[in-house]
Amino acid sequence: MNKLAVALLVASVSLGAVSRAGDLAPGSAAPEWTLQGSDGKSYKSSQFSGKGYVLAWFPKAFTGGCTEELGAVRDAQAELAKYDVDVFMVSFDPPEKNADFAKSLNAKLVLLSDPKGDVANAFGVSALGGMYAKRWTFYVDKTGAVRFVDKNVKTATAGADIAKKLAELGF
Repeated sequence: MNKLAVALLVASVSLGAVSRAGDLAPGSAAPEWTLQGSDGKSYKSSQFSGKGYVLAWFPKAFTGGCTEELGAVRDAQAELAKYDVDVFMVSFDPPEKNADFAKSLNAKLVLLSDPKGDVANAFGVSALGGMYAKRWTFYVDKTGAVRFVDKNVKTATAGADIAKKLAELGF
């Protein structure tokens, strides 16, 4: 295979992974994943079968918008606890950085790390060639189906907005 053919193949595979979120319309099966948590534990999508989960992707720990978003989700923990789902924030940052980020805001929320971006690619949230994740939130029900994708996350009200959407979706 010549260099041009290899380049075209790599580009088409990369574009296919990045555009995956277009396939994640309500009712689509969520991609399977395994990610390291800021609490040192490993989490996988199969753990939430029969329960459901929320993945709130964020671009980068310790940046302004992400700090505001984590604070908003932290402040909504009592409201979020009313629903039978686990809510995670996820970034490309390594687990240690996410642990420091959560600790800096006294957030008990587990932050998940996807340093290689494989899960982000599967969800279609990888941006700028895998340098960071788009700020999108995925709501996945107890059957593993995507119920809603929020592509217009407001950092200041993210926690309350997640709780409101969980109620609307009947979680």
